[in-house]
Amino acid sequence: MKTSCTLCILFTTVLLHLSLIPAPSAALLDPTTVSSVDIVLDDSDYIRSSCKTTLYPDTCYHSLNHYATAVQQDPGRLARVAIGVSLAKAKRMSAFVSNLSREADYGVQPRAVAALHDCFSVFGDAVDQIRDSLSQMRTLGGSSESLRFQMSNVQTWMSAALSNEDTCTDGFEDVSDDEPLKLDVCNRAGKVKEVTSNALAFINSFANKI
Repeated sequence: MKTSCTLCILFTTVLLHLSLIPAPSAALLDPTTVSSVDIVLDDSDYIRSSCKTTLYPDTCYHSLNHYATAVQQDPGRLARVAIGVSLAKAKRMSAFVSNLSREADYGVQPRAVAALHDCFSVFGDAVDQIRDSLSQMRTLGGSSESLRFQMSNVQTWMSAALSNEDTCTDGFEDVSDDEPLKLDVCNRAGKVKEVTSNALAFINSFANKI
């Protein structure tokens, strides 16, 4: 009898405690409530929609989506990140061409060797121009007139970088298409040109908003 009463008291106590626990809020129960995951998806959608305005939307999205959270749907940050991606790829291309030019002096068409050396030179210039653009983007400030002048510098440098990258592939026009070196260099340079072109598109878009 004593045990039975004890169980009754314990059961009553548990029920009392359960009744004091507040019910989950509607926000916690609603699967459509915004969460950190939703924010990431929104940022990713911003990258995707922005990339649709470029000449190479697929390359754009795949190269920039990793930085969606850092961009935070800000056009200035998007332009800066795109320049950073362009710089990283241009530097890798410059290093690749440098190594290749030291190994390709023998057994390769003379025109291909000459084009390769020219490519190394112009990609070196492109790296400097993209680096200057990124440096300028990191220090933007001042009056509207000053900002427009700074953005004009960035537009000029990035346009020149893209022209230099074009010059690299143009140099291989007189090289036969069956030359493996031509195919390799032009394919790699083409990918760099795509990200540089996309970066320039975002730069121009941002400049128009100032």
